[in-house]
Amino acid sequence: MTAHPDTALHYALGRTLPESGQTREVALGVRWLRMRLPFALDHINLWLLRDVQEGIEGWTAVDCGIADETTRAAWEQVFKSDLQGLPILRVLCTHMHPDHIGLAHWLCERFSSAERDCRLWISSTDWHAARVASQSTTGLGGDNAARFFGRHGLVDPLALERVRQRANYYASMVPQVPASYHRLMDGMVLRIGGRDWHCIVGYGHAPEHIALHCPALNVLISGDMVLPRISTNVSVYDMEPEGNPLPLYLDSISALRRLPGQTLVLPSHGLPFTGLHTRIDQLHQHHEERLAEVLGACAQRPCNAAELLPVLFKRELDLHQTTFAMGEAIAHVHALAASGRLVRVADGSGTWRYRMA
Repeated sequence: MTAHPDTALHYALGRTLPESGQTREVALGVRWLRMRLPFALDHINLWLLRDVQEGIEGWTAVDCGIADETTRAAWEQVFKSDLQGLPILRVLCTHMHPDHIGLAHWLCERFSSAERDCRLWISSTDWHAARVASQSTTGLGGDNAARFFGRHGLVDPLALERVRQRANYYASMVPQVPASYHRLMDGMVLRIGGRDWHCIVGYGHAPEHIALHCPALNVLISGDMVLPRISTNVSVYDMEPEGNPLPLYLDSISALRRLPGQTLVLPSHGLPFTGLHTRIDQLHQHHEERLAEVLGACAQRPCNAAELLPVLFKRELDLHQTTFAMGEAIAHVHALAASGRLVRVADGSGTWRYRMA
């Protein structure tokens, strides 16, 4: 979803993007990479942090990109031109989504040796979730996903069949997850390149998302929790069919208000910006508006989630976008039902509909 114009934010680094296979310094010892994605959201920002581990000079990589030849080729170019001949010492993933962890195994394997492991650093919940999903896709494809979306009103036979056929969706972009990892937890302080980076947990978008804040640099690597132009996907999927992630997400971004308002935010998508508090306010307003729209639609007649897609999304959606949109629509009706404003009822076909309480 788009979420308010970005004119209230300040793009301190301008709008010049790093070329594929190249990096750009955004703060002392912090370099920005931009990798392509084969979706409507066509890129992901990755970060390299100058580091020293066990007396060895090198880099900490934050997030990886998906496992495909285009991303591997871009990394190979970075290895040649932008690492100053130094190795990647560890791979830190903010969360388990494919664009963030897809090449973690490849990177860790490439930079491990008999003397030293290049380790994956990630929250325990997201490591386990990634391991399960890489072996059996949940949430975005397969029979269970199609059945779940069907229960919420997605009845188009072609769309449902295409969802069923995406059973290997996650594994196609994350074919392997490192067999061991270093656990990240909320409040943990990492020493990276002689500076402290504080781990900040976030919920609602991923099981246990970890953002990183460096007070000395006044920098927040926000992952997907705070994005400048679009709202983070907050969805309910088949593996947790009664989930209520939207309040968790809103509480998580509210907790980021304790950081200085002029923090330089390094998001996973879009441009680095300042105006963190403003963006948090915008995101709250965005979801309040969407919740009001859902209530308005359900006040006219009981609606299922699929019928709410044109209410929440004003543009045409492809299949990839539809699966995310269905998850978002369900998240919004679940939030309203949990707060007592909507009631869920099953219609004659077994589809869940939501009416005013």
